[in-house]
Amino acid sequence: MHTAKTRRYAWAIAGLATAGLLTAACSSSSSTPSNSGNAGSTPAASSPSAAAGGSSSQAELKTEKTKLGTVLANSQGFTVYWFAADTATKSNCTGACATYWPPVTGTPMAASGVTLSGKLGTITRSGGVTQVTYNGHPLYTFKADTAPGQVNGNGVDGFGAKWYAIKTGASGAAPASSPSHSGGGYGY
Repeated sequence: MHTAKTRRYAWAIAGLATAGLLTAACSSSSSTPSNSGNAGSTPAASSPSAAAGGSSSQAELKTEKTKLGTVLANSQGFTVYWFAADTATKSNCTGACATYWPPVTGTPMAASGVTLSGKLGTITRSGGVTQVTYNGHPLYTFKADTAPGQVNGNGVDGFGAKWYAIKTGASGAAPASSPSHSGGGYGY
């Protein structure tokens, strides 16, 4: 049975295939993402992530208004997501997964004028890349989000678990309860 979220995920993958990203992801034999998916760097044209930067770059986070409400976003306004299969100390999104869901990497900080009530932190991915965490969840952007404020990855079931945008209050305050790993996620 196809749900709206399944169709949306299929649409996103079809769009990525059209853009040539699916071919690149499937031909990669690496299980460790390259630094080309650094969401904390300056983005390439209409992309939430960009080339180079390594883990010594700053990963500035802010909030962005979306159809879901206010969500956590990278400095370019692209929504950041958490993956239900991850733990507080380990990302379970590598290889092709990290091609579609680029990790937010670098040293985390709130954008100027933004107060985030959640706890910023980091984990070390295989290969030594530093990935940003928020309230213990490793963060990612989504390749099918092609403009700031899009939330095409919210509720997507892909690479073994669901993905969720981090919904915040207008000031950047996260909900008091931790998100559920069983399909719920910040109340939607």
